[in-house]
Amino acid sequence: MSDTFGTLLKLTIFGESHGRAIGAVLTGLPAGLPVDMDRLEQDMDRRRAKGRISTQRHEPDQVQVLSGVFEGRTAGTAVTLMIENKVQRPADYDQLKYRLRPGHADLAAFARYNGCQDYRGGGHFSGRITAGLVAAGSICRQVLANHGIQIASHIEQLHKIRDRDFDFAHLDEDIALAQSLEFGVLDPQKSADMHSLIEEAASQGDSVGGVLETVVTGLPAGIGDPFFDSVESELAHLLFSVPAVKGVSFGDGFALARLYGSQANDPIIPDPALPGGIITATNRNGGLNGGLTNGMPVIIHTAVKPTPSIYKVQDSVDFLTGKAVKLQITGRHDPCIIHRARIVIESAVAFGLLDLLMVRDAQLKLGQDAGVPMMDTRDRFDTNLAREHESGDAAARSETAISPTADQARKEQA
Repeated sequence: MSDTFGTLLKLTIFGESHGRAIGAVLTGLPAGLPVDMDRLEQDMDRRRAKGRISTQRHEPDQVQVLSGVFEGRTAGTAVTLMIENKVQRPADYDQLKYRLRPGHADLAAFARYNGCQDYRGGGHFSGRITAGLVAAGSICRQVLANHGIQIASHIEQLHKIRDRDFDFAHLDEDIALAQSLEFGVLDPQKSADMHSLIEEAASQGDSVGGVLETVVTGLPAGIGDPFFDSVESELAHLLFSVPAVKGVSFGDGFALARLYGSQANDPIIPDPALPGGIITATNRNGGLNGGLTNGMPVIIHTAVKPTPSIYKVQDSVDFLTGKAVKLQITGRHDPCIIHRARIVIESAVAFGLLDLLMVRDAQLKLGQDAGVPMMDTRDRFDTNLAREHESGDAAARSETAISPTADQARKEQA
């Protein structure tokens, strides 16, 4: 069983839904990074159950820092974060020890662990375990924010109701709006409609799911690796580890399959006003090409299935008798989790990106130690252009071939 993920930065999660405590351990963080516990508490609050559209299991989720943080900064050792379970009701699950809940991990877990797993509330398979991920992810988000990298999500779709998309012409404003919203829907009317739909599903003993759209800004170009360690591979690995996530795509995702290449390609254009000086006119590929960031906002879509714990009568099997039974779940459950999952998805993305950035920084440091000069994208194009002029290779290029790399003044200088 793998509870640890990461390359240079490693995350370990622990605990069960109705055990004594849950939590996370972060190893690999450099010493001296500021840790704002008030900001961490704000992130934990975004995950808490509130109101009629969430479970009535209201855990306080107070994070105890057992190690790795001293006087408000990382100490360079393992950061251990623990959250005590305060309002367990394991008796709610007595009837479920041998009766398998449809949509849950019960059947698969029974087969994997020979019936020895903690079945109460899903045990280690429960979404409750993501509280530790949020606590660890908050620290990662703070590190990224200090480097100008922002992460925000909104509920793009809930059941059949769609929110408006992020407005990329005013992305900073939309990011600030999304981060300020408790429910996470940009269009106020759609937000009200979604609330009503969740309440309707709850009144019928049912549940609903949806899709989250996540955007990341401020990432430099060149993060990641091709093939097995691509940005998509790393982030998808993390996102699919979040309970209830059943789909992950980047940019326009599956919609790209319906386009011609001329439509799917993002035209590359110069923009001297921006760092690097080169952008794409569109962002259908979600800021990623070849497994690497290209400097544009990274766009991620995450599909979250309806909560499997519903109050309707369902068909199941009694493991002791092998006979079919009718099962009706009791206890405290969410009619929808997508609004609480926003911060979980953002936390997973933050951890993954910080790990990727640390890997890149380590690689760049090795190159720097070997005498490789540090240049931004624009400088690299200009340097290569100058080399071609010196060697005579530039004469073979057409004006249109070199014009995207630099403006006229920079070409003349080269």
